Amino acid sequence: MQRLIPSRYLTAILLAFSLLVTACRSPQVTSGDISVNISADGETRNLNVPAGSTVTQALQSAGLTIGNLDKTEPPLYTVLNDGDEIVLTRVEEKFETEEQTIPFERQVVRNESLPEGETRLVQAGSNGRQEITYRIVLENDEEISRSIVKSVILQETAPEIVMVGAQSSFAPLPVPGKLAYLAGGNAWIIDTSTANRTPVATTGDLDGRIFFLSPNGSYLVFSRKSTKPADQEINTLWAVRTNGGKPFSTGIANVVHFAEWIPGTNSIAYSTVEPRVTAPGWQANNDLHRYSITTGAKAKILDASSGGVYGWWGMTFSFAPDGRLAYARPDGIGLVDIDGKYLKPLLDITPLNTHSDWAWLPSIAWGADSKTLYFTNHAPPPNLVSEEDSPYFDISATSFSNDATVNIVEQTGMFAYPSSSSLQSSSTERQYQIAYLQAIFPEQSETSRYRIVVMDRDGSNRRTIFPANDAPGIQPQVPVWAPEPIEGQSGDFIAVVYQGNLWLMDSGNGQAYQVTGDGLVTRVDWK
Repeated sequence: MQRLIPSRYLTAILLAFSLLVTACRSPQVTSGDISVNISADGETRNLNVPAGSTVTQALQSAGLTIGNLDKTEPPLYTVLNDGDEIVLTRVEEKFETEEQTIPFERQVVRNESLPEGETRLVQAGSNGRQEITYRIVLENDEEISRSIVKSVILQETAPEIVMVGAQSSFAPLPVPGKLAYLAGGNAWIIDTSTANRTPVATTGDLDGRIFFLSPNGSYLVFSRKSTKPADQEINTLWAVRTNGGKPFSTGIANVVHFAEWIPGTNSIAYSTVEPRVTAPGWQANNDLHRYSITTGAKAKILDASSGGVYGWWGMTFSFAPDGRLAYARPDGIGLVDIDGKYLKPLLDITPLNTHSDWAWLPSIAWGADSKTLYFTNHAPPPNLVSEEDSPYFDISATSFSNDATVNIVEQTGMFAYPSSSSLQSSSTERQYQIAYLQAIFPEQSETSRYRIVVMDRDGSNRRTIFPANDAPGIQPQVPVWAPEPIEGQSGDFIAVVYQGNLWLMDSGNGQAYQVTGDGLVTRVDWK
């Protein structure tokens, strides 16, 4: 028999169940509005927004559009409380371009060819022009920052160069061909006489790594320090006509060891490196390229390679008068097959362990008849010292007439730099001379000073010609021969840098002549 629950009890049960269900549910926040102030576009407004709104939602409710650069305080993601204030700052970015004048500099150059105190204007100065692009940032229409984002040189400046007489002039000498020298970061040409000197590159930033004349003396090729950070670019390669005109860029950069004119062409060959922040400041590519001075065309001769032992330092090259090309790297010398684009090793050389962040390169030079290659060889030690640590160096020669390699001079020092004169046309036999540097202290040739020695092509008839035995030696460099004999002199002339000045000496009688006296000369070439 089913029992019925009285209605008064049923009502009580339902009420208790309803209270139980309500107690089990999460408490609910009663929705409502909060009041915030918004300052934007020069005015402040009060706005009611739902509780829990963010800054972004409040600005949207106010009908305000937020630009990509606009900023707010507090940030857009902030959840607002009643009474908060929002400040919207309008940020605008714009770019302006203007042209500026670059004032020219005034350079004073001491010149011994002028009497003491006399001045002469060598080059009139002219201002340059540059186009500068600025990035301007404005906040609420007020400029807060201006920065340069691009600078383009429209016209290079030309410095005003004033030559000032430094002292009584040295006796002038006739000069066959053209003689170029680098002094104080500028390039000068001597033509016909040591009294006639003309500046051809006056930027003051020539670094001396590359500095040579074309065979006929019509062009001077040189390297300039880069304006970019050293780990991005070391230098740039430029050229100028020696009979007038402004220097022009080749568009080539980072040439440290080698660039040279290719005989019988209007082109140069060059090798490059990659800049590095670590010593020595580069990683050699051990490549070889060709560049036409007249057309600007470029071509590859050798692909980049490791370069053998100590290949990170790099390799160098030398053209024979007949156009053959030799190479030298720390562990050997050889020839370059230009058509086949590969190396043909001739002789392995024991690399020198310098125990430092530089590597020794054998110096190489062709004889004037293109039949003999002279080079500095790393000689074996006389005792138990490691071969790579041997302090001895000789000059050797490889004859391509009989495929023989012989030692010519022993214990010259590591920086012997053999150099060949031109062919002596007065001789029935095709004769020439070789000049080289002899270390004063051969066993310490890395730090030793040197003297210039001249010998016949077979190593005979050796005589020291400069400087005198009681004078300090010269710093390592390649002796530069005159392109032909000087009239009235007993032998061919050689140009060197000695104590910062240009000197010429007669290879026949050893008579030396000082040409400059300002102490700023660092490189020389003669064609």
